Amino acid sequence: MHDALELLELAETDPALADGIAEELDAIRRAFEVSEIHWLLSGSHDRGDAIVAIHAGAGGVDAADWTAMLLRMYLRWAESRGFKAEVLDQLEGDEAGLRSVTFSVAGEYAYGYLRAERGVHRLVRLSPFDAAHRRHTSFALVEVWPDLPDNSEIVVNPSDVKIETFRASSAGGQHVQKNATAVRITHLPTGIVVSCQNERSQTQNRETALKILRAKLYQIQEENQRKALAELKGEHVKAEWGSQIRSYVLHPYQMVKDHRTGHEVGNAQAVLDGRLDEFMGSYLHLAVAGS
Repeated sequence: MHDALELLELAETDPALADGIAEELDAIRRAFEVSEIHWLLSGSHDRGDAIVAIHAGAGGVDAADWTAMLLRMYLRWAESRGFKAEVLDQLEGDEAGLRSVTFSVAGEYAYGYLRAERGVHRLVRLSPFDAAHRRHTSFALVEVWPDLPDNSEIVVNPSDVKIETFRASSAGGQHVQKNATAVRITHLPTGIVVSCQNERSQTQNRETALKILRAKLYQIQEENQRKALAELKGEHVKAEWGSQIRSYVLHPYQMVKDHRTGHEVGNAQAVLDGRLDEFMGSYLHLAVAGS
């Protein structure tokens, strides 16, 4: 701030310094915005890492492709912030895209930012999978959990889980390993099923699957603070019409709009390339105002 004031005084005698003032003020503005967002991220796990899952909803092959597009969007966003992202498990679509994918994002405030993305995301575009090139609408559900440390308050009782192993597969179902390194864990009390097949060993896949399970159980524990035990699984959100938190329109015009905050931009491609901070920021402001 002191440097900016000095530049402002000098610019009164030398207009050529105006560009320097503009750059300094822009840097101050960006620093203020970051500080403000960090103040909003005050939850118990906001500063930590995140686990994200995306599931194709209504829309057939377009929904599977939309799931893959969302994965790319979040990986681009993570890269732009210097975060480390790693795909933990994925299920390929029958024709294209992904039926589901789970990935981790490691970086300061990763969970705090990404929890703004929970919900159904809707895509409207001219379908590349329609021979008549008609406009299609497809949906995908985004889930976000904190990546809890091994010594967290969530303890998984070994007697409560069923662990199965199978051979990891690539797109199209071809086996990529001869040994059964992939792991599927079913939590018997809740019916939660998680799997991991992207690590090299069965032990690594088992540890990663347990990490995802603990994150899901933590979310249920949070919900139980507001709901009766009889509603343990919570309300299921269907990835279809009327339940979306955000719409991405690529035809007949370009627009991305968040239905919770009303925030919208006209450059849909920039958003799909990872420019998500303004959407996350507007949601965090709304969440704090409503709390």
